Amino acid sequence: MTLRALSLVATVFSTVLGAAEDFGQFTARSDIGEHKRPTAFAYDTAKGTYTLGAAGLNMWARRDDFLYVWKKASGDLALSAEIDFVGTGADPHRKACLIIRQALTADSVYVDAAVHGDGLTSLQFREVAGDVTREVQANAKAPRRLRLDKIGDMVYLSLAGADGVFTPAGSSVRLPFSGEFYVGLAVCAHKADGFESAVFSKVEFPPLSKAVVAIRSSLETVVISSGDRRSVYATTERIEAPNWSKDGALYFNGGGRIMRLALTGPAEPVRIDLGNLTRANNDHGISPDGTQLAISDGTKPGGSRIYLAPIAGGTPREITPLAPSYWHGWSPDGLTLVYCAKRDGRFGIFSIPAAGGNEKRLTTAATADGLDDGPEYSPDGQWIYFNSDRTGLMQIWRMKPDGSDPEQITKDNFNNWFAHPSPNGRWLAYLTFAPDVKGHPPDKDVMIRLLPVPGAAVSQPPTVGAVTPTPGAAPAEPRVLVKLFGGQGTMNVPSWSPDSARLAYVRYQPVVK
Repeated sequence: MTLRALSLVATVFSTVLGAAEDFGQFTARSDIGEHKRPTAFAYDTAKGTYTLGAAGLNMWARRDDFLYVWKKASGDLALSAEIDFVGTGADPHRKACLIIRQALTADSVYVDAAVHGDGLTSLQFREVAGDVTREVQANAKAPRRLRLDKIGDMVYLSLAGADGVFTPAGSSVRLPFSGEFYVGLAVCAHKADGFESAVFSKVEFPPLSKAVVAIRSSLETVVISSGDRRSVYATTERIEAPNWSKDGALYFNGGGRIMRLALTGPAEPVRIDLGNLTRANNDHGISPDGTQLAISDGTKPGGSRIYLAPIAGGTPREITPLAPSYWHGWSPDGLTLVYCAKRDGRFGIFSIPAAGGNEKRLTTAATADGLDDGPEYSPDGQWIYFNSDRTGLMQIWRMKPDGSDPEQITKDNFNNWFAHPSPNGRWLAYLTFAPDVKGHPPDKDVMIRLLPVPGAAVSQPPTVGAVTPTPGAAPAEPRVLVKLFGGQGTMNVPSWSPDSARLAYVRYQPVVK
């Protein structure tokens, strides 16, 4: 507890009986949800601090219990503050938040910047009234200052340290608010019988500019069972296409190079030395035994070619002398690569021995301007999944490794790209664009969706409400795992964790000042 917070403890909740409360920049306070103990509030006019105290079981799941100090607002805005908890607290998950809320009901649509008692900081949100809460955890703990920016339908989280300089946390969500909404401060004890308080200081509604000065990349992971997300690395550079290694690191491309980010220890990526290859694109991946990297690179004149190199770096070995060639998959035994390539004026799916040799065409696009793309083996090696526009919109297909017996997997009114089977063979993750989007361009609203693999023995659904396929039944509906601003570079190549528990992907966020 800071000295500032200590000095307030004796007078924090000593409002004179019968006196009208002063809410400072806000209008009123409300006890949202259930409270077994009275809430308390004090505004120090001289210091400009707001102290909130409340019980409340949680701000999570399908309803919330917390003290809310608020005002009504509409349109675009920003809210920032410093937050100090009072005392050591009884629960590491107690929360103090900056929050925007559609209504004063316990199950309302909302988004908040939440600091927990243990320092965990996240952007939490409920997209539909009565639905579950989701979050994107920031890759920083106990920031000195937090800021929420609402610009149109997007809400962004920014954090600042002792220097007070805000940087985007890599956490954002598209969340439309209609008409007037509520904005303010919140505290929850995370214990129904508990009581926690926090001091909000330097509370400001700073000026908001809508000028986009850059596109920021956020490398994130999502837990399949819960949908909870974490930003593990954020940068103003454009990065793309994470692969998850056996030793728990993420490999991605940026600026024509391949980078490695360890998920434990310092969160700074290390560049992989690939000799004279300096134009790596987002079609790269790791061998089944974890020892080699497949890289698609356009340094050599003529377009992208596929190379293999030791995973720690070293001299690359050219595999496909013909261009353009874009790697996408590795057979489970490590002996064969599959890729998308254009030959004789038409795209198609090809295979080639990992040791080098002659390529074999497995498919040919249905038309001269059509596309078969994104080939990837199933973990048992019995299928190659790919995406094709042969029936109109881009859809997910699979075929036998020799190109025979093609079978359409998705049949909906979206463009579906880059199917990635989970290592346990149970789930298929893929990227979905709107029906009017041509190709797979960057900077679009997209979804990562999850579908049970046809015919797989799925013993448990990945989360409550997900569908377990029944033999002979109609195909299961896909589950929307993540909605985001992304597209090209978000999830082009295999990005499952080795234990099939998480996916990695890249979100793009316009940086505004």
